[in-house]
Amino acid sequence: MTIDAAELSRRTGELLTAHPPLETDRTAFLKARFDAGLAWVHYPEGLGGLGAPRALQAVVDAELAAAGAPDNDPRRIGIGLGMAAPTILKYGTEEQKQQFLRPLWVGEEVWCQLFSEPGAGSDLAALGTRAVREGDGWIVNGQKVWTSSAHLARWAILIARTDPDVPKHAGITYFVCDMTDPGVEVRPLRQITGEAEFNEVFLTDVRIPDAHRLGEVGDGWRVAQTTLMNERVSIGGMRIPREGGMIGPISQTWRERPELRTHDLHQRLLKLWVEAEVARLSGERLRQQLVAGQPGHEGAGMKLSFARLNQEISGLEVELRGEEGLLYDDWTMRRPELVDFTGRDAGYRYLRSKGNSIEGGTSEVLLNIVAERVLGLPAEPRTDKDVAWKDLAR
Repeated sequence: MTIDAAELSRRTGELLTAHPPLETDRTAFLKARFDAGLAWVHYPEGLGGLGAPRALQAVVDAELAAAGAPDNDPRRIGIGLGMAAPTILKYGTEEQKQQFLRPLWVGEEVWCQLFSEPGAGSDLAALGTRAVREGDGWIVNGQKVWTSSAHLARWAILIARTDPDVPKHAGITYFVCDMTDPGVEVRPLRQITGEAEFNEVFLTDVRIPDAHRLGEVGDGWRVAQTTLMNERVSIGGMRIPREGGMIGPISQTWRERPELRTHDLHQRLLKLWVEAEVARLSGERLRQQLVAGQPGHEGAGMKLSFARLNQEISGLEVELRGEEGLLYDDWTMRRPELVDFTGRDAGYRYLRSKGNSIEGGTSEVLLNIVAERVLGLPAEPRTDKDVAWKDLAR
């Protein structure tokens, strides 16, 4: 059966009739929506979708919003929705898809990402966390860092080294890690903002069943690329309205505080406003590409632009506000569930945006990706390409 807008509208109406949002428990409604195939309509039947064109999701979302239906709090479960789910869909077994996708989308289980390591720096493929085969599972030991939501997460996507005798990209395997395992220790990392939004995670003899491996043994780098490309799109390609994001607060301040204006600041604000609008429209184009398939390396360019613009706009906002620019009234050791840029003071935005050029791939690495894989420029010389990981200098 062909699923078009009219058919989706009909099915949405049936869902609302059978489960009136104002009379139905929130979680029960979300489960019913998933089971009706209206969670992410482009996913296969039985996995929250109907195999419909991705662009038609807007039809469902609009009708449910108009009826006052609850959403699944996508910002809270963003890592699961934007990174884990596409990877599980592409590489997971049928059992894994059935186990993980429904509670992930409903928001019953929060996910985190165990990729970065303190000893690998920007070179993720140099990671040293080890997974050793033992019986029908794996024993994992190592340390991960900059892990958002680890203090809230039930599950984690994890890459670990399973073969140190081959080059670094070849000896990595991708797993789903149970964050409630007694060998998982989560420690907060306090940031320059005063918060502990990120964590470091220590893995000591953590046992992962082979049934929680995604993809083939040693093929984890290829699997991880799906995660990373989706991550960069989810960070840099978010759908926002005009004057959404960082440019909104400074534009509002400019209009409401004429005593702060100068000609130089005006010219710089105009330039950044135009660049923010170009980035927003480029994000719309990128999402149109997603309708046709998996995200490409263009997401790296969007994430680069996102980081640079956030840092330049927040810096200009601090200049505009003068001596009050770096002040904010909630400097405290908090463990936030969400990162909130626009609902906080200018000083917070300025400090927090410094992390934008690190998280989701450093700007230096993303520049290489854009140069080589988007523009087709010659690759940088890599002397370690064919060297076994165990022989690399560390």
